[in-house]
Amino acid sequence: MGNDIFMSGKLVSSIKRFLKHPLFLSFYLPSFLVALAWGVRTPVLPLYANNLTARYSLVGIVVAGASLGTLITDLPAANYIGRMDRRLAMALGIGLDAAGTLALFWIDSVWLAILLRFLGGVGHAVFSIARHAYITDAVRVEMRGRALSLMGGTLRAGLFIGPAIGGIIADRFTLRLPFVGFAVISLFAIAVIGLSKDQHEPQASQLRKGNADDVSLRHALKGRLGLFTIASLGNILVMVAAAGESLILPLWGADQLMLSAEQIGWAVSLSSAFSLLLFYPAGLLMDRVGRKPVIVPSAIILGVGLGLLPLTNGFAGFLLAGSLIGLGYGLGSGAILVLGSDLSPKAGRSAYLGAWRWVTDVGSSGGPVIVGWVAEVLALPFAALTIAGAGVLAGVVFGLFVPETLKKPGGESEQEVN
Repeated sequence: MGNDIFMSGKLVSSIKRFLKHPLFLSFYLPSFLVALAWGVRTPVLPLYANNLTARYSLVGIVVAGASLGTLITDLPAANYIGRMDRRLAMALGIGLDAAGTLALFWIDSVWLAILLRFLGGVGHAVFSIARHAYITDAVRVEMRGRALSLMGGTLRAGLFIGPAIGGIIADRFTLRLPFVGFAVISLFAIAVIGLSKDQHEPQASQLRKGNADDVSLRHALKGRLGLFTIASLGNILVMVAAAGESLILPLWGADQLMLSAEQIGWAVSLSSAFSLLLFYPAGLLMDRVGRKPVIVPSAIILGVGLGLLPLTNGFAGFLLAGSLIGLGYGLGSGAILVLGSDLSPKAGRSAYLGAWRWVTDVGSSGGPVIVGWVAEVLALPFAALTIAGAGVLAGVVFGLFVPETLKKPGGESEQEVN
């Protein structure tokens, strides 16, 4: 009894400290709200697209449309974000994504849906790059693992709550109503960023002034191209697995197991709940032991979970596979962002992170497209096995070819990154 009270007191104390964090309003709370909105949309979007067309390949393009938008926007957006206020850029990005999603409520054409998803991706590119640059500037390298894994935890929390809400709304009202919910939550996120002026971390502004953040990508990659290339390969593979999961899980539940939208929403939420268990331990491990001991097993577990999906034949097995996927995803909470931050130079950071984001979006856009194409040409189980293989291969690439980037106490990391 006494121990339970002690643990509850520690939890309350931790929550209070988090709420008083100088980056809570400007960074963590908006990140949570955006993730919550994404969670509301996640289980519904593939089902909505499936109603617009019977072709899996087009369903995959609708789901990947946002990533395709970010893919084209990442590099040019990074150049402007280097000269903009990060908070303004984040708000602008959220607004564009919300507008593109809200318009889906009235759309019956799969091609217009793809176009609107593309617009949402443009907004998400602006938001993601600005957010990544903001937190990279604001925290020291030895704190990045915890800072970005905490962000990953807020994302997992939003993705834990959101899918169940989206599934319930879609099941009990209409499949399109969650898109309205996405827009409303996004407006709250923009309002929070607008109110965060007094909470803005001053260190970020000072660092940007001293870092010549508007230098070219070519300068930022000087002496780093080889490492950037091999790390990018691992990044693409793990994102193919992670992004493909967002499509394969709802489609498998709906088309193979005949589950309802509400059941699929609960399964996606349970997957996010399991990922929540590991986000803070993952951050501690990244800062105390290294980045690779987190990234490598995360990618492999994610791949194994996806590989088990074709073996499921009921709701219980579906939940079990989703839970294992969530564990792998949670162990890697923020890891790819941390690696990108570690590898980024001080001069030209926005340009470098824009390129890193572009690489991430190559994988993010490729995952659903690969799932849709393989499912249409072969079958849905082969699509699951394909992205499972990408996850396992990502673990091999990171384990064998990417050096540890954690800065050692009193010295540099194995690879001079700054």
